[in-house]
Amino acid sequence: MIKGVHTMFYSSQPAELRAFLRDKLGFPATDVGDGWLIFDLPEADMGCHPADEKEGAPSGTHNISFYCDDITKTVAELKAKGVVFTDQVEDHGYGLVTHFEVPGGFTLQLYQPRYRKNPK
Repeated sequence: MIKGVHTMFYSSQPAELRAFLRDKLGFPATDVGDGWLIFDLPEADMGCHPADEKEGAPSGTHNISFYCDDITKTVAELKAKGVVFTDQVEDHGYGLVTHFEVPGGFTLQLYQPRYRKNPK
């Protein structure tokens, strides 16, 4: 049976991105050899969105984002660690959303969801 999900980022700066995830976002990691870190992540969820090339993404596209309970507090904590945000927090209906830069020249979404997950 499936017991988890393995996510990946491809980066032109993998060592710097690994350090960012460990040092700025605080994810614990196991070094599986030669500095190759595999991160232990907190809880996860997964959505399936309709493909829409004009207002979304084409079929087969995937996305990784992070969520938190208090976006104002989390943004402040990350900024204090030197994380650069590319936009202000905005209301997207499903939650409060912003984006931040990571090594390798791309951004990631951070959001505070409005939905509540079913208790386990």
